[in-house]
Amino acid sequence: MIREHLFTAVISDALDAAGFRDQSLPNLLRPMTGANRLVGRCRTTLWEDIDHEDPAPYELELKAVDGCHPEDVIIAAAEGSTRSGIWGELLSTAARNRGCVGAIVHGAVRDIEQMRAMEFPVFASGASPYDSLHRQRVTAIDIPVTISGLTFHPGDLVVADEDGLVVVPVEAERAVIGSAWEKVHAESVTRDAIRGGMTATEVYQKYGVL
Repeated sequence: MIREHLFTAVISDALDAAGFRDQSLPNLLRPMTGANRLVGRCRTTLWEDIDHEDPAPYELELKAVDGCHPEDVIIAAAEGSTRSGIWGELLSTAARNRGCVGAIVHGAVRDIEQMRAMEFPVFASGASPYDSLHRQRVTAIDIPVTISGLTFHPGDLVVADEDGLVVVPVEAERAVIGSAWEKVHAESVTRDAIRGGMTATEVYQKYGVL
């Protein structure tokens, strides 16, 4: 239902109404692979830049990928670094095999053409051809991570589209998604009323939705 009928703006409105007013990111991360919608559960990774030889290259990122469950979304919190492309085709392939439905990367990715051919949704800050080996590494997985002030907890619902992304805390999910569904229905009614000739003011006064 969420993937087919809801979108970030209406979920953000529902979060606002529930008192969660800082659960959205504007269009900080853009869709990189031609897939403009992503819905799933946060599987978090925390990254750091390094300037020395990594004694255990790829260890934690591979553990995160191999531990994915169906409907997971990899969250890569790398502070927006473009030092290397920390996500690419092979990780996408391995993650998809575990049921992962996409990746959100606050940093750079690579192999964009190949990931586009896979139709694997990836939202990221930018691109870089560099390998992450000895440039960046994962320091922790499955912990709360922050991107531009927004915290992602493991298991939270995340929804991303061309407007940006929203994170729905687990404890508020049922109420927020129910409210968002009701608002989508109300917006359909008001849209039809406007198309039928009512002014925006009249519609708002009658339905309280705009």
